[in-house]
Amino acid sequence: MRRTCLLVFLSVLIALAAPAYADQSAEEILKAIVKIRATIPSDAHTARTLGTEREGNGVVIDSKGHILTIGYLIVEAEDIQVFAAEGKPVKATFVGYDHKTGFGLLRTEEPLGVMPIKLGQSSEVKEGDPVIVADHGGGDSLQAVRVISRKEFAGY
Repeated sequence: MRRTCLLVFLSVLIALAAPAYADQSAEEILKAIVKIRATIPSDAHTARTLGTEREGNGVVIDSKGHILTIGYLIVEAEDIQVFAAEGKPVKATFVGYDHKTGFGLLRTEEPLGVMPIKLGQSSEVKEGDPVIVADHGGGDSLQAVRVISRKEFAGY
């Protein structure tokens, strides 16, 4: 279920980037998708329902190492590791969690050396539009899908 949520999240982000494809190669876009591992204390509020070890994906959104991800992945984390395309772990810190959108933001302690993904306008994505779903792992992680429904984030 968590993987499905993250894949849907990333498909929306890639759809957001659609107008930027002319400015950014597919290889650069895929390198901007990173793997995130978070460790949460066992006494944290969300540990019982979401677990103490979480893994998912995020998207590098600027050259300072800010990464946008799904918030539950990093909320209450005591340790966050980010893995770029080459697989070397880089320590990251929690920046924030937006309850309205469900997004989380973190920042790596050192630059990842990847070009940030260029975001587009999600408001332009319609039901029936083709999008590409991707996660960390390069071209092997790609899957073509169609948007079947658009709804606001439901939260918890």
